[in-house]
Amino acid sequence: MNITVLTPDREIFSGTIESVKVPGVNGEFQILKNHAPLVSALNAGKVTIVTAAGEYRYYDLAKKESVRDQKTGQRISFQVAGGFVEVLQNEVSLLVSGVKEV
Repeated sequence: MNITVLTPDREIFSGTIESVKVPGVNGEFQILKNHAPLVSALNAGKVTIVTAAGEYRYYDLAKKESVRDQKTGQRISFQVAGGFVEVLQNEVSLLVSGVKEV
């Protein structure tokens, strides 16, 4: 499954993942491979991505730079102020605002 996490000014994460947990408006939920199509608003809260085999890129908020990696099972977490998620055919798009370190 692939994900792209975007803010209005940069790409936060792009690549292959095993799962992602997001703060939905009715509570936190997890998206796994072959999830049903979905569009949902997000509340402020924690997003946690678990990486899968393959290359991915993420923006390191502490270093303020883009990093490439290939570690399977790595957990990457950050706080968002809100946004939207769309899931369709193992492609996840997260459009978020107010990203900061956990």
